[in-house]
Amino acid sequence: MLVTFTTDAYADTIMFGDVALAMLKMMGHSETVPGAILAADIPEVLNRLKAAIDAKKDLPTAKVMDESGVSLAHRALPLIDLLTAAAKAEVDVMWK
Repeated sequence: MLVTFTTDAYADTIMFGDVALAMLKMMGHSETVPGAILAADIPEVLNRLKAAIDAKKDLPTAKVMDESGVSLAHRALPLIDLLTAAAKAEVDVMWK
C-alpha cells in the first residue's frame, strides 16, 4: 500500500504504507487512511512528529533503521517539509 500526502503548499509526498502509518501515529493521529489535518492543527502535529523522531534517535541503530538501512529520520524528511510548507501557507493536509 502507498499513502499520498497532499497540500496546496507543496508537492505530493508518497510513502510506503507501513512508514506512513508509523508517521501518522507519531503525529498523534489514528492510522486511518484517508484522513486530514486542518491548517490550525499543523504546527502542533509537526512538533509531535519532530519530537518523536528526535526521541527515536536515542535508540540503538537497529531500532532506528529499517531493513534497507534508511533511518526513520530520513524517511520523515519529505513529510516534515510538506507539513512545514503547509503550516507556513496555513493550508490543510490530506492523505489517501
